[in-house]
Amino acid sequence: MKKGITIAILLFSSIAFSQIKVIETVPVEKLGRVNNSFYVQKIGEEYTIFYATIQDDEETEGLKNFTFKNVDNDYQSLYSIISNGFAANPLNDIKLELPNNYVWLHFNVNSDKTTTVQFMVSNKLASSTSVSEPLSKNQVEKLFQKS
Repeated sequence: MKKGITIAILLFSSIAFSQIKVIETVPVEKLGRVNNSFYVQKIGEEYTIFYATIQDDEETEGLKNFTFKNVDNDYQSLYSIISNGFAANPLNDIKLELPNNYVWLHFNVNSDKTTTVQFMVSNKLASSTSVSEPLSKNQVEKLFQKS
């Protein structure tokens, strides 16, 4: 009986004072990618779009990003908004509000008659703005895995 109580006390004390806890993690999924400058990452129901900026400041080194949750199929809606923007006439900028950012989709027709879109992202809290490299319609389809 004494051995049983001693083992129970030792077992309880090792469980009660354990420093290591196992935390459930959600897998990170890498979705579409365009070169090394654009890619989409999914963690649970949260999508993050990483992009390289065209600005040449020391502060903008590395990739910038914006994140949103896939509430009401927002990931698919973003793709539809961008795709419809390519077909709009005249091309107008589209302003989107995300939880932490404002994103402008800036459409432009190049000299070779190809239309591109750039993400202009303004952080609500830090008052910082960044502009992505331009993407063609084919690159957007690749980014959203539609091709």
